[in-house]
Parts: sequence; C-alpha cells; structure tokens
Amino acid sequence: MPEHSAGMAVEDAGVFPPITPPDDEVRERAVARHAQLTKPQGSLGRLEELGAWVAACQGVCPPKPFERARVVVFAGDHGIATQGVSAYPSEVTAQMVANFLAGGAAVNVLAAAAGATVRVADIAVAGETAPMVSKYKVRNGSGLIDREDALSAEETAAAIRAGRDIADEEIDGGADVLVAGDMGIGNTTPSAVLIAALTGSEPVAVVGRGTGIDDQGWIRKTAAIRDALRRARKVGADPVGLLRTAGGADIAAMAGFLAQAAARRTPVVLDGVVVGAAAMVAEELAPGSREWWVAGHRSVEPAHTIVLDHLDLKPVLDFGMRLGEGSGALTALPVLTAATKILAEMATFADAGVTSNDTSNDTSAETAVTPEPQFTEPEPVPDPEPAPPKYTVAPPLDL
Repeated sequence: MPEHSAGMAVEDAGVFPPITPPDDEVRERAVARHAQLTKPQGSLGRLEELGAWVAACQGVCPPKPFERARVVVFAGDHGIATQGVSAYPSEVTAQMVANFLAGGAAVNVLAAAAGATVRVADIAVAGETAPMVSKYKVRNGSGLIDREDALSAEETAAAIRAGRDIADEEIDGGADVLVAGDMGIGNTTPSAVLIAALTGSEPVAVVGRGTGIDDQGWIRKTAAIRDALRRARKVGADPVGLLRTAGGADIAAMAGFLAQAAARRTPVVLDGVVVGAAAMVAEELAPGSREWWVAGHRSVEPAHTIVLDHLDLKPVLDFGMRLGEGSGALTALPVLTAATKILAEMATFADAGVTSNDTSNDTSAETAVTPEPQFTEPEPVPDPEPAPPKYTVAPPLDL
C-alpha cells in the first residue's frame, strides 16, 4: 500500500508521480482478438473500442470482467449557493447524504442495477453527517467564491489528500473500476468557473440551469461565475491555486481521487459536469490521467461538452441527464461491462468451428498456381480456287 498521504507537506499534496498510460501492446492484441470473434469485424462498433480500452487498462487480453465496481459520492456545500444560484437550499445536501445512506437515492438504485456498491464521503457538508461518512471532512461548506477564496492553502491540501487516500482505500480493498459522483447544492457554479478558467471560455458559454433554476436564477448565476472568474484567471496556471481560489473541498477531493486512480492504474468512469471539472484539474495535476478515464455520458449542462472536448473524451451515452451523484456513469457502466465480457467470453471462429472470411492465414490461396491459358495458332485456310468462267452460247444468227 502506498505511504499514507497524511504525512505530506501542504506543497506536496498536489504532486503526483508520472502517469503510466494503459498498455498499447495489449490494446493491439485486443483489437486483433476482436477480428477473430464470431462476427463481422467492427460490427459491434463502440463496444469493441471500449473492450480494448479495458484490456489495455488491465494489461491483459482477454480482459477480466469487473468484480468490484465502486462509486464514491463526494459531498460538499458551497457558499455561492446563498446568492440564489440554485433551485434548492443548502440543507438539502446533508439531507441527501442521509438518503444515500438509507439507500433511497438514484445513485443507490443505479449502482445496484450495475452491480456496484456506494460509498459517501462528506468533505464539506454544511451540517452534521454520520461519523461513517465524515472521516475526511475538511470544513463546513466552501467559501463565497465571487468575493473570497473557496479554501485556505491548508484546506486545499487536506482535500486533495482526502481524495488520494479514498482512492487508495478503495483500490487496496479490491476495486477494479471506480466511479466518481458528486452531491452539493450550488456545485455547478464553481465547476463552471474552473472549466472557464482552464479553457478561456466566457461565463455565458459555461453557465447552465443546474438543478433547474429559472431565468432570474440564471442571470444571478452568470454574474456569480463572471465575478469568480475574474479572481480565478489570476491563478489559472496553478491547478492547486485554482482549487483554492474557485473550487471547493469536494471538488479538490475529487481531483485528488481521479489523479490517484490514474497513478494506481485503475480505470474510472466519469460522470457529468462537476466530476468533469474535477477531472480537468486532475489532468493538470497529473498529465496523462485522462487515458485512464472513460466519459460515462454527456450532461445537458453546456460546460460539460467543453470538458469532453478539452479532455478528448467521447461519451458512452447521451441521455439528456443532469442529476449528478454518479448517475450517468452508473447508467453507462453496464455497457462497459458488456464490452469487457464480449472480448473475454465470446467464441472465436476457430473455437466455434465457424468459417471466417479472413484469408490472412490461408496459404493455399498464395501457393496455388493457376495454369496460363494455351493458345494454338490457327492453320492458314487456303484461298478457294476460282470458279471456272461460265460462257453463254449465243443463239445462231439467222442470215
């Protein structure tokens, strides 16, 4: 097990080892295996690509079906919610944490359907939560980012360390695929700020409806993003500084979680815009981490498409979802499982005794000699003899 990150200095919390990419040689073997399965090559489309990605992540072909899928929901409140940028009050965050623990939320239902289990981590909920989820709590809510920093330097480091430790705990506990989820009233506002700061986008390009705000709420949210972005752009080149200035403890923890999963060579299914914002920062902290992630879906939040383009990730699903909690990623997880099982369990042409149209190993076609056609020069035909002339005897003359 890696050294516990609690001993890290503040300045080291955001320092990650070089990221080793998934195994390209194994990916090529997976592509070659797909060509031998009992189907026309390429006929399963994206499933073939996803299965090869899982094989490359695991470093083995055929890949092993997932045995322990884990979703971690990072919960935290945000001071900016007091500015009317959400359709719900902040106390809903703590109430939803209790709902997660009772098994009554969408994430619980979708996880059960996908064969995953759920963990909840209170990183910055503005209220009391059960001791089992508050082990890594950094503070009660994050700062009002349009006028103050979200976190102190020490809190930022603690949040990143929390995410790293949670990733280590899950991977050491046997998790072979991870899902990051989020819960926090107002969390799409700091997410939009982070995305705009890292891509140079304008506030109107990244602002969305979040939990379903009306037009007046949209105007307030746009103004909050604009003001926070003025502060964030001053530290845009420093990912840790960006989390401190305009992120939040929950988002910082997610960034640490995603980067650590990549460092531990464990695949992650990403969710929507909040997880996407954390992923963008994680890629800045540990370049190459994105090779270990697959985008579960495309959120209707406009900033999420910017995230996907920036990270060069193609979503598995596009269902018009915007809930968060890891719901989109969990909806996509059975597709990833199916892609893995296709490559691992489907018969090859040779195994099934089915004739393949692949002649690459058929030497008879190369060694058979087709005789060249023989042409015989035709004998000359003699010209026909001329017919004897015909003479007509004139009648005798009558003299």
